[in-house]
Amino acid sequence: MTHLHSPIGAVCKGATLALTFSLMAGCATGPDANPRDPLEPFNRGVYQFNDAVDTAVLKPVATAYQKVTPSPVRTGVGNFFGNLGDLWSSVNAGLQLRPREATENLMRFSVNTVFGLAGLLDIASEMGIPRTRLDFRETMGRWGAPSGPYLVLPLLGPSSVRDGTGLIVDVVGDPVTGVDHVPTRNSLMALRVVDTRAGLLRAGTLLDDAALDKYSFMRDFYLNRRQNQIEDLIDKGIGLGDGEQ
Repeated sequence: MTHLHSPIGAVCKGATLALTFSLMAGCATGPDANPRDPLEPFNRGVYQFNDAVDTAVLKPVATAYQKVTPSPVRTGVGNFFGNLGDLWSSVNAGLQLRPREATENLMRFSVNTVFGLAGLLDIASEMGIPRTRLDFRETMGRWGAPSGPYLVLPLLGPSSVRDGTGLIVDVVGDPVTGVDHVPTRNSLMALRVVDTRAGLLRAGTLLDDAALDKYSFMRDFYLNRRQNQIEDLIDKGIGLGDGEQ
């Protein structure tokens, strides 16, 4: 697969490398440091903070939400936020020069918004229009930005230096953050966090039962899953650029 170079690629690479160097400068790395996780002391501290917040706040709220909210309502909530995600996926598909996925995701958004009660109903899936989830973090990889070290973000969890950088653009491009009415915007953001966490309750229970070191398990799972996604895309003939490998 031919690697594509562009001003976008240069900016993405530069932003990722700059953040990598600044983080690594603040974290000592010994001879036993994991090459994929040279920021481990920093990451473990952030992980412990996130875990404490999750245990004290997010998990109890998500558990209550799952218990008191009827399943059809939770499905509608998930459909609504998935529909908004389709619009941003369409934008990123265009940035990645993937016209088929850009068209399909835009069609999904249009159909579900108009005929699915603003996305509460997933009419597009019933019509057989496929969904391809894409974000700017993948767009950065598409244009050659290196992954950089593993990075745990406060409240957001597992990531990488590149993905953390791309997340800033994802937040700006998120339709929810574009809502002008502040109380509505904050309510939507909180609902999405709770709904997402509720969907992970079972996985979290399995992790608690199985993992001796949850930090290492989450890190390896994230990095391996990311690599498998990349290899799957390459096998399908959709290269994400040299920086992804």
